[in-house]
Amino acid sequence: MFRKKWIQLLTALCLLAVLFQYCVQKQLPEFNDPRGKAYAGSSNCMSCHAEVFTTYQANAHMHSSGPVSHESMRRYMAKGDNRFVYRSSLEVRIEEKENRYYQTAYDSGKAKASFPFDMAIGSGRKAQTFLYWYDATIYQLPISYSLVGQCWANSPNYPKDKARFDRSIPVGCFECHASYIERTGVMEQRGYRIDAFDKTRLIYGIDCERCHGPAAAHVAYQQDHPAEKTAKYIAAIKSLTNVQQMEACATCHSGLHEPLRSPFLFRPGNTLKDFYRADTGKFPASELDVHGNQYQLLMASKCFRASVTTMSCSTCHNPHRTERSNMEVYSVKCMNCHQPGSKHFCTLAAKAGATIVKNCIDCHMPSVPSRIISLEGAQHSNIANRVRSHLIGKYGMKESGQFSK
Repeated sequence: MFRKKWIQLLTALCLLAVLFQYCVQKQLPEFNDPRGKAYAGSSNCMSCHAEVFTTYQANAHMHSSGPVSHESMRRYMAKGDNRFVYRSSLEVRIEEKENRYYQTAYDSGKAKASFPFDMAIGSGRKAQTFLYWYDATIYQLPISYSLVGQCWANSPNYPKDKARFDRSIPVGCFECHASYIERTGVMEQRGYRIDAFDKTRLIYGIDCERCHGPAAAHVAYQQDHPAEKTAKYIAAIKSLTNVQQMEACATCHSGLHEPLRSPFLFRPGNTLKDFYRADTGKFPASELDVHGNQYQLLMASKCFRASVTTMSCSTCHNPHRTERSNMEVYSVKCMNCHQPGSKHFCTLAAKAGATIVKNCIDCHMPSVPSRIISLEGAQHSNIANRVRSHLIGKYGMKESGQFSK
């Protein structure tokens, strides 16, 4: 009898939960976000979070992908020679036609292939590469722009003797460079997988809900209860453990992995191992490269190991502001633990005086050339893509100018 009553009680609770969920869903306004009814879209965050929303618009994450900007294109084209020469008879020219930009391959003076600039990948801080739509598929254009070299350059890992327009872009690229794109199918073409997409269901850049999770219920509640200051129906990042906070960043900043589930489905508090297969390859702790093993490098750092319960990515990074070029801002955060006069203070800084403490970063987290990605400029000279090591430590300077551990 007792067991029967428990079963009845649990059944009733389940029915109430379903009914409550139904009622909540029925009350949610229609935000028309391509990710589904649970999402509100970042523009709906602005009314309550105006300052954070405004500063985030300049953040590199927000501009990790986007439509091609006429302003940036005209700025790039004003720099000089708008072409890339492979050899005397073959070149790709950047052209403007009918208010659109194209990359056109010319062989012995004759146009052989021409495709438009439809999409830019990269924030434009170091470089941008460009994509074009071909029906429902997306391909990379052969020429990128290097902000470092101030010139057009051969796109990363493209051949140096031919202009290719046939590198298809898979959904995995968008899973870290966009907030959403809907894959509609997968095709096989000459032994390669080609993903097809719905171009009307694409959200550029990394938006608020990509990091904070679906917000439709949160927005609806707070709009109906403007006096309520406690956030409802949204993940509070501060309530997560340090590991959970870091794993939210690690979906894109822990290198290239084979996915088990789409990272688009990752929510704050989820576990990384439920989304990616475990790393089977071993690499030295000091190895760094562009598709980002910053997560592993930080965890290998003595700083992190000594403060594993208190240190996370946001200890140093304010994800809502652009601070990356201000080394003094980061150095102040170092000083929170490495106070002058303490045993943890930098011995070199103690000897050099006040000036050096304004830039702890370049010594203890050096910027080094990528071993995977470099751009080749118009004169066929390599333009290094420099990346910042997140293995915090004591480094020495080699005669070549490269840092060594």
